[in-house]
Amino acid sequence: MILGYCTNIHPAESWSETLYALEKHVLVVRDKLLASGHQPANQPYPIGLRLSARAAAELLEGDQLERFKDWLAANHCMVFTINGFPYGAFHGTSVKEKVFQPDWMSLERVKYTQNLFQIIAQIAPKSSGGSISTLPGSHKTFHADESIIRKNLIEMAYFIEDLSQKHQIDLHLGLEPEPLGHFENTAETLAFFERLHLDAASPSIIQQRIGLNYDCCHFAIEFDDAKESLNAIAVDASIRLSKIHLSNALRLNPADPTALEAIRKFNEPTYFHQVIARRPNGSLERFKDLPVFFEAVDSGTLQPSDFTEARVHFHIPLDAKPTNPLGSTHAHVEETLNWCVRNPTACQHFEIETYTWGVLPNTLQRPVEEQIAAEYHWVLENLKS
Repeated sequence: MILGYCTNIHPAESWSETLYALEKHVLVVRDKLLASGHQPANQPYPIGLRLSARAAAELLEGDQLERFKDWLAANHCMVFTINGFPYGAFHGTSVKEKVFQPDWMSLERVKYTQNLFQIIAQIAPKSSGGSISTLPGSHKTFHADESIIRKNLIEMAYFIEDLSQKHQIDLHLGLEPEPLGHFENTAETLAFFERLHLDAASPSIIQQRIGLNYDCCHFAIEFDDAKESLNAIAVDASIRLSKIHLSNALRLNPADPTALEAIRKFNEPTYFHQVIARRPNGSLERFKDLPVFFEAVDSGTLQPSDFTEARVHFHIPLDAKPTNPLGSTHAHVEETLNWCVRNPTACQHFEIETYTWGVLPNTLQRPVEEQIAAEYHWVLENLKS
């Protein structure tokens, strides 16, 4: 098991900004973990890198990549995974649906992902291999042509296969289901991969190079059971678990007025905060974003008392305990870790992904390096139990 945290928590769009964030924050986190004994001193510190399209292109210019390899060696660090979901700006502006653009219908997305693989093929240790995570094809509101998405992904699989053979390293792409993504839950994921494999002339290459990035927050919001979902995906359907995002969402009882009032504090304009609410009969209702949910509540078109629980796509720290009457989906993360302990060969790449530090309410705020170190501690302690 390789555990890192995703550097998408740190604002950075150019390569120089990215390297600055590594030096300013990542090395501080590494030193905290070394001091606590959570990072073995004789092993390189694993970095979960986030590169924008701009930063990736800049890193491939001139001798930048060789200089970065020297930086990694000098600081006893290594990169085992890259977050390739957000193409462009991810902080300080309204991201919302832009995080899904360009989608997998676009050659811009293809080129960006190829650049990421060209980078990780040269910097990831052969012992760990290298993974890239990406969006689940598109967003439902884009009404994408799935045949184009599948075509581009199949071509990408062969690109990854050629790089893997050339560099003698195991490389793989993980598609990351998200609420209202082109596929968002266990059932839709299974159906998409079945269609993808049927399209492929060599399904074995697709199975080896195109897998799933299982984000605990996202599947928890869908009310999917972690054990059942992971068994269906990785065991029954033999879909590769490329990476697991250890992430936590918010939950509440919509029928409780104090809970509705408390969740309004998380209504911020930067990111999508999809809401899924469950009725007593188990049926679900989806809302594109928190403002849409509140518009339905405030207008009276939605009766909160019709639902037993709602879950909100707002990543909160893994060790955080929201103030009552709000709760979290930490049980889903715990069950995911338990499943991984029982299935130790199913996935090797794990990444803490709480990117919302800059928009967390004050009650959950603390220095970012302190937060990340505490999340490592939470994960490692849960793996022991």
